[in-house]
Amino acid sequence: MTEFRIGTRLGVDVGKARVGVSRSDPHGMLATPLETVPRDGAKGDAHARRIAELVAEYDAIEIVVGLPLSLSGAETASTADARAVAEQIASSSPVPLRLVDERLTTVSASRQLRDVGRKASRSRHIIDQMAAVVILQTSLDAERQSGRAPGELFSRKDQDSVGQPDPQ
Repeated sequence: MTEFRIGTRLGVDVGKARVGVSRSDPHGMLATPLETVPRDGAKGDAHARRIAELVAEYDAIEIVVGLPLSLSGAETASTADARAVAEQIASSSPVPLRLVDERLTTVSASRQLRDVGRKASRSRHIIDQMAAVVILQTSLDAERQSGRAPGELFSRKDQDSVGQPDPQ
């Protein structure tokens, strides 16, 4: 059996207008929708401060931010935007932040809502939360299977290390 870290984690799906947030239970078994945070303009960071408040409120040990890559794995403008928001969140929060591949999470979340009869056009804020759930649940499952923390650790000290695999 592999070692699994105990503690609540927050999952984050970065969008242009909104940021979806999910959380896990303290045992890291299940991710659930938490909140949709309005995005605070190009240079504002109210969204990052709100996520830091949620870290404190839920006593989270880690934040997992989805990194939107193209289907080929290449970085895009959305990838750069997610990295910039991750930097804002990391600057506002005292806990480690990890970046994880989130290809197709919004598609998956939209499909799940459609399957239960919800229209995407009326459910955008819910889709953002559900995408955050998919990001976090996938990360929890991967850690449980491998015994390793998911994705790449975001470093506040050395921004050049962002994008490099975690040397665990």
